[in-house]
Amino acid sequence: MSITVSATLAVNEALALRRHQGLPVLPMGFGEAGLPVHPVMRDALSTGGDQNGYGPVAGLRELREAAAGYWQRRDLPTDPDLVVAGPGSKPLLYALLLALGGDIAVAAPSWVSYAAQTQLAGSRPLFVPTPPAQGGVPDPELLVQAVTEARAAGRDVRAVITTSPDNPTGTVASRGTVRRLAQVARELDLVVISDEIYRDLVHAPTTVVHSPAEFAPERTVVTTGLSKNLALGGWRIGVVRLPHSELGRRLRADLLGIASEIWSSPSGPVQRAAAYAFGEPPEIVELVDRSRRLHGIVARAVAERFRAAGVTVVAPQAAFYLYPDFEAWRERLAAEHGVHTGPQLARMLLERYGMGALAAAEFGESADALRMRVATSLLYGETEEQRSGALEADDPTALPWIRAHLDRLSEVLDDVYRPERAVLGAAAG
Repeated sequence: MSITVSATLAVNEALALRRHQGLPVLPMGFGEAGLPVHPVMRDALSTGGDQNGYGPVAGLRELREAAAGYWQRRDLPTDPDLVVAGPGSKPLLYALLLALGGDIAVAAPSWVSYAAQTQLAGSRPLFVPTPPAQGGVPDPELLVQAVTEARAAGRDVRAVITTSPDNPTGTVASRGTVRRLAQVARELDLVVISDEIYRDLVHAPTTVVHSPAEFAPERTVVTTGLSKNLALGGWRIGVVRLPHSELGRRLRADLLGIASEIWSSPSGPVQRAAAYAFGEPPEIVELVDRSRRLHGIVARAVAERFRAAGVTVVAPQAAFYLYPDFEAWRERLAAEHGVHTGPQLARMLLERYGMGALAAAEFGESADALRMRVATSLLYGETEEQRSGALEADDPTALPWIRAHLDRLSEVLDDVYRPERAVLGAAAG
């Protein structure tokens, strides 16, 4: 099996190379939170600096208790003994897939690593077409059809992955959709893995995130981490909440066995800092509130630039992602640029304009789809001073470095749709 670098990391490296070469970039390909570390987290990390032993495989007790409290405050009662910590939610997800075995149902579109990790675990992803506005939860009725047909064909489908809020669409599934998904999981005897790493980054306080664990607690596994809400991607810490059931106890034993052979235990100092964060002291709550406000303002501003150019985009509700659809441009893209597929469009945007974006094909959709994911969080600035300024600003889109990115996006979209303007402008010069 050929294994390539994850598309999200690959586009980030391509943009870094362009920047190193002195070429202009519009960094919208990589889903990094793009914000500075809160000083209190630096202090919390340094106070755990003497933690140089391996520690328990499941993670430090204080971290597991803090994570249990975090979920309790979100109406998900949690036993600390059914919490397992790992070096990021990504390896925890992979360990879960190894423990579960069998094929995994995922939304199309869905985050690139679900399908890739399923294949690495020796199984096959089962893509379920899902409307972008549905928030990363596979369409329940289509899930029934897909799993029933797959099992009839001899496939062993054992679990379904949901993501809410969603990457790549930036949307949140409705309560009815999540509840029906949980009901279908019971009917089909599927384990539900609910990736809720963006849960704290909903833009409007009226938007409620519902977990499948509310409706099918005995079969739902929940994962989260600090990479997104606190912009701690480089710290690599995640936690998983296992169901209070026989399934949960079995998964815990399997996870600890897998973890003991792969990462032994998460970093001690990072665990102690994470325990502080999951306790949600006032300064952490304030930072998350300011972060989601910033994400929402900039994501909406980017969405408006796409709409003004005639590109369809579902209104963002959470995190820092958009999923614009260039279908209305199909004939023009083919005639003016020889672009017929999503990957061709993404390649042209990168090579010609230095704009990072990922084609829908990377998220489980057809290559013919002219949808793509763009991330807005690296528009906040290149220095800690600029990013801090973006967090503090009443209107971050008025800051010159963010405004420049927005204007550049409009220029790129205008040039792609009306290349004759660029030619006329060059001739006039």
